Amino acid sequence: MNAGKGDVGLADGKGKGHHYDATSIQVLEGLEAVRKRPAMYIGDVSSRGLHHLVYEVVDNSVDEALAGFCDEIGVTIETDGSVTVVDNGRGIPVDLHATTRKPALEVVMTTLHAGGKFDSESYRVSGGLHGVGVSVVNALAEWCEVEVLKEGVVYGQRYERGKPTGPMGSQPAPKGRKGTGTKTRFLPDARIFSDIGFHYDTLAGRLRELAFLNSGLHIRLTDARVGKTHEFYYKGGIVEFVKYLNQNKEALHPRPVTFARERDNVAVEVSLQYNDSYVESVHSFVNNINTVEGGTHLIGFRSALTRSLVNYSEREGMTKNNKAGVSGEDVREGLTAVISVKMQNPQFEGQTKTKLGNSEVKGIVESIVGEGLREYFDENPSVARRIVEKMLAASRAREAARKARELARRKTILDGGALPGKLADCSLDDPATCEIFIVEGDSAGGTAKQGRDRRFQAILPIRGKILNVEKARIDKVLANEEIRSIITAMGAGVKEEFDPAKLRYHKIILMTDADVDGAHIRTLLLTFLYREFKELVDKGHVYIAQPPLFLVKSGKEEIYCYDEKERDAALTRLGRKNVMVQRYKGLGEMNPIQLWRTTMNPETRTLLRVTSDDAVEADRVFTILMGEQVEPRRQFIEENALAVRNLDV
Repeated sequence: MNAGKGDVGLADGKGKGHHYDATSIQVLEGLEAVRKRPAMYIGDVSSRGLHHLVYEVVDNSVDEALAGFCDEIGVTIETDGSVTVVDNGRGIPVDLHATTRKPALEVVMTTLHAGGKFDSESYRVSGGLHGVGVSVVNALAEWCEVEVLKEGVVYGQRYERGKPTGPMGSQPAPKGRKGTGTKTRFLPDARIFSDIGFHYDTLAGRLRELAFLNSGLHIRLTDARVGKTHEFYYKGGIVEFVKYLNQNKEALHPRPVTFARERDNVAVEVSLQYNDSYVESVHSFVNNINTVEGGTHLIGFRSALTRSLVNYSEREGMTKNNKAGVSGEDVREGLTAVISVKMQNPQFEGQTKTKLGNSEVKGIVESIVGEGLREYFDENPSVARRIVEKMLAASRAREAARKARELARRKTILDGGALPGKLADCSLDDPATCEIFIVEGDSAGGTAKQGRDRRFQAILPIRGKILNVEKARIDKVLANEEIRSIITAMGAGVKEEFDPAKLRYHKIILMTDADVDGAHIRTLLLTFLYREFKELVDKGHVYIAQPPLFLVKSGKEEIYCYDEKERDAALTRLGRKNVMVQRYKGLGEMNPIQLWRTTMNPETRTLLRVTSDDAVEADRVFTILMGEQVEPRRQFIEENALAVRNLDV
């Protein structure tokens, strides 16, 4: 590499750069590394990372349940914002550790890679494998208190930012407190996390999953801030999980297909049920860890499912007239499934454990699922035929969609060569720096085109409400002109042709009016992106623009306000006399300069990133709001009516 004129620190030592020798090398002791680089251990320091702290503690309690020593877990969000997790497991060891000469409790809480899960004796199956979970929680907490109940004695120790405030203490257990268990209470460090407020619904989603995955385990969640409590207990395990996922859909067969087998010390439990929707909802777990990125177990399941259904349909002569063939997507249309694998020594990608890498698991799962489905189909031919008929209908729709794409290509749509005529593209071609605004209406689109920065901002106006993809197959989806324009503009293809590397903009921003119609259009767009481009949502490419609701003006002073609270504060500041308040119902009411200043300028705008931390809940809500069933939607509206803000009537 050639050094430029302004380079410093050159190889000849004549540069004037920073002095670099052994004194520049830092050695981070204890848990300092965690506090220095928290994202390496918990993924990020946003809301997701914050709640991950709770999951790490709860996972230790669940591991005790897996080992057969725990059947009750309590999680409480305290009034001071801290969280308490208590279980009736064996309790963290408190005796003296031979190597460190410290109590085992202190070693576990203050030392990375210290735990009882590195061999198969203490825990045959566990989610925590790296020995960093609870010590990381301790490191990222302003304070943490642990109590261990053993043999009528309560042992305890307090830590502040990962360091003990004193030696481990002990005292007789209060009268009536018997058995064993561990109680952990911690307050996240506000120096690490920008927001340390825990969300009840987020925690409830994960705890519900754990209760489904561990039949017979009682988990209680309490929010002491508002006096709310819910207990999760599911005797039927993942069968009830599938029923829960399908509760707002019309099932093709009344009872889920379920089987559980163990092979080569790998326990595989599968439950699946088809419904009349057009979307796939498959959730995979390894040792209770939600593997949101899948892995070898999911590959094995999908392979076995496809082969089993294709073989059955061919054997029964149901595919004779199907010239299009059958793909994996056809097989999984309308499928709801839960795959739970429990095994020793799973190999995950990274500490956050989102993808299983064990190669041997693919064959094991494939074999077990293949055997289970073959037996079920032989015993339940009517159900098998209904599933095959749906698969073949999906195949025909896919073939129709392929023909539609080919026709569209001949018309220069979806071929990547010609962009939609109404797209105002940006001049830069680096996707990482480019963003596209999908704007409601030609009027707002025109304003946005005038106000944008042409270098990196593209504008795509859409007319009216797009198709509700929750109620349509892919052939109908691709027949919609507005949807085709969006797909073409994004450039990444769709379905089997989807390639995220070809995405032309790394920010896809939905910008609609702040009224009922705008909210509906935004919901339709979110449904489309979540169902057809979920990977883009998962990778954080989708955003919602936040245009102001009010302009408060007094003389030459203007204050843009994004809710009623900000409006009232502005009125208090400017006084109530000679003040003009304008309510923006539509983007078109702003001129280009105002739209740029408030909504499009990266320096001053507010964007909401669309995430799906709880995939189960996201799937459920989209089904309720956009699906065929009316009664769940009515019930949802009744339950949430009081939480509505900025209702435009």
